[in-house]
Amino acid sequence: MRLGWYSDLNKQEKRTYWACFGGFTLDSMDSTIYALMMPVLMTVLALSKSDAGLLGSVSLIGSAIGGWGAGMLADRYGRIKVMQATVLWVATFTCMAGFCNGFWSFLPVRFLQGIGYGGEAVVGAVLISEAIKPALRGRVAASVQSGYAVGYAISLTVMPVVFAFLPEDIAWRAFFAIGLLPALLIWFIRRLVPESEAFQQVSKQSRKIDLRVIFGGEHRRITLISTILASGIFGAAYIMITWLPTYMRTVLNLPIASTSGYLAVNIIGSLIGPFVYGLISDYISRGRAFMLFLICQTLVVSVYMFAPVNMTVVLALGLLLGGFQGGLASGLPLAFSELYPTQIRANGAGFCTSFGRGFGSIMPAAVGFASTEMSLPVAMGIFAVSSYLIAFIAAMCLPNATGVDLSDHPASVVNEPSPTEAALKKTPAVFR
Repeated sequence: MRLGWYSDLNKQEKRTYWACFGGFTLDSMDSTIYALMMPVLMTVLALSKSDAGLLGSVSLIGSAIGGWGAGMLADRYGRIKVMQATVLWVATFTCMAGFCNGFWSFLPVRFLQGIGYGGEAVVGAVLISEAIKPALRGRVAASVQSGYAVGYAISLTVMPVVFAFLPEDIAWRAFFAIGLLPALLIWFIRRLVPESEAFQQVSKQSRKIDLRVIFGGEHRRITLISTILASGIFGAAYIMITWLPTYMRTVLNLPIASTSGYLAVNIIGSLIGPFVYGLISDYISRGRAFMLFLICQTLVVSVYMFAPVNMTVVLALGLLLGGFQGGLASGLPLAFSELYPTQIRANGAGFCTSFGRGFGSIMPAAVGFASTEMSLPVAMGIFAVSSYLIAFIAAMCLPNATGVDLSDHPASVVNEPSPTEAALKKTPAVFR
């Protein structure tokens, strides 16, 4: 029985796929617990909207630092070792959140959790981009990112169970503690996955950590465009991820059970979106796929936040919102990985993805502060649409390196021609 592109993967590619998918899923489960618990924490610990927004943003700032740092370490010590460390890191600090008692104790824990999550997301994306054959890379790499939706679904499913058996002031602590369990499973899964061949072929003498190389020569323009693109996409996505549960509870006045149902539809969309984006991007290029999804998502968010719609329409919009959001986020690490040579691939992709997260992380806090002067949905809509506009402009300038054979450049050094040079020369005018 053939299962589409999955049947075309060899044994090693399948192992790498499931390791990366599992890691991203379980880290997502841990990271989304906070968003689900935010309304509870605002009640139990008397956190303000501004406090909640800052805690959401500080985790994303940690994610920016962790993603770039883990990327450089992965270029030096290997993809697999760094992935294992980041998964354990996320699980540990998720569990520690259950012992916090207020804003100031949550602040460092959220920051440290973000470091691990950002690192795992970047290194996993680079590994899968190097392990999968070029013709299928877009579909496979994007589908790994759908693990975010699976992880979100797991935490959303577990939440009402925990709260059904424990009082609220204890249940939220137990919910965070559950985040420690997945690390045990993923640690052993990843021991079965071999290191990237492209990484292994780079000589040990060339494995240096150089912070400056992605800002020099041909790489400077790529780094700037990619970081702006990621900032716009993540900024809008984090607004929805951070504030949507609160919007449903406080604006739509939905109870926890109903909120879970509406969020489940959003999660289904997030699961489907990466598969659709990956398929489209393999055929029309990463940049054009970004632009198409950004236009569609802007329309969906505008209707969702500004138009008077009934709950049935909200349900349908939630599916589209999750789909376009998941698709956009899924394409970033892969697109960036294709633009850098092996020696600095994780460094470059890590910086662009992670600092995009970091710059985008101001958006949840901005919405929190703005919502004191305007309604929450208006604040969410204004900042989200602005972020999508910034991302669209960057996507128009993104060089086209779709499907470049990364295995052809395993030993490239930063002073020699890389896939990016060829991509820039053959890129259509709209991308240049």
